Amino acid sequence: MTGVKLTELVEAAGCAAKLAPGYLSQVLTDLPRVASDKLVVGFDSSDDAYVYDLGDGRGLVGTTDFFPPMVDDPFLFGQVAAANALSDVWAMGGKPALALNLLCFPNCLGLEVAGKILAGGADKCREAGVIVAGGHSINDHEPKFGLAVTGFVDLDHLLANAGAREGDVLVLTKALGTGVLTTAYKGGILDEDGVRVATDSMITLNKYAAEALDGLPAHAATDVTGFSLMGHGCEMAEASDVTLEIWAARVPLLARAREMAAMGLIPAGAYRNRDFFGPRVEVEPDVPLDLADVLFDPQTSGGLLVGMPEEEAGGYVARLKELGQPAAVIGRAVARGERSVHVTM
Repeated sequence: MTGVKLTELVEAAGCAAKLAPGYLSQVLTDLPRVASDKLVVGFDSSDDAYVYDLGDGRGLVGTTDFFPPMVDDPFLFGQVAAANALSDVWAMGGKPALALNLLCFPNCLGLEVAGKILAGGADKCREAGVIVAGGHSINDHEPKFGLAVTGFVDLDHLLANAGAREGDVLVLTKALGTGVLTTAYKGGILDEDGVRVATDSMITLNKYAAEALDGLPAHAATDVTGFSLMGHGCEMAEASDVTLEIWAARVPLLARAREMAAMGLIPAGAYRNRDFFGPRVEVEPDVPLDLADVLFDPQTSGGLLVGMPEEEAGGYVARLKELGQPAAVIGRAVARGERSVHVTM
């Protein structure tokens, strides 16, 4: 069928379509744990990917991610979904090597649309130096796409969300607001030009932010995706037994993100994030509501959140700005307090 917009076929877009974190937490709590001294990182600390010790100083890194479209262009959708899935390996300090396509596709769309989605994913995998080795597809009333990704990491340079130390500063490598802007686009408030600032950010690989860390002593990292800066910040804080102090005025934001948030164009995932993570976050009264809403906004293919020594952070931010990324130091890890994240202006 021609003339069908991808975003008209879905209830939620991108990482905003994830299950509510509270529901997911309950499910994971009930899952049996299989002990293995080879499993260096599993799902206990809500990390970005698993890491399996290969016994030669390297770890095998595995992850998967897929979601419904947040844009109507099928090639662009494929690019965003692939960039998002690949990111988890870089967030662990590793390098992705192989990928499998995961495609859910409705009968109402022509096969040329499926081909363009896969081509978009292949384009980003090619840029990342990743081999697409196969995949799986099923019929579904909603289109969805993503990847299962395998990579490798030097275990001496493994990054996890559990490594943040008191005194570390926090660097965010991309601006926030993709969920708000794509919601505004889906609602017809923003046109293609208006949402482009978000799509340009979403197709930017975190490969470059990870490579810019070469030679710098980072202690912890995660990528900021569907659970928002606040949610992934809570996970890092709790895994590291610290509190993250976030300086809201320094957090980089996409153009018009606060404007759209002030208009009430908030994805449902942001409300789910606030419901679940809100009790673990203290937001000072002087932080404007629209800004706080963007801090809880589910990000699709968001940036890395890196904990590192303060004396090294300036150099890292400078490297990223040379690459055209709006990176900034947005906070600090402090002694564990009553809340996991403390947000001030």
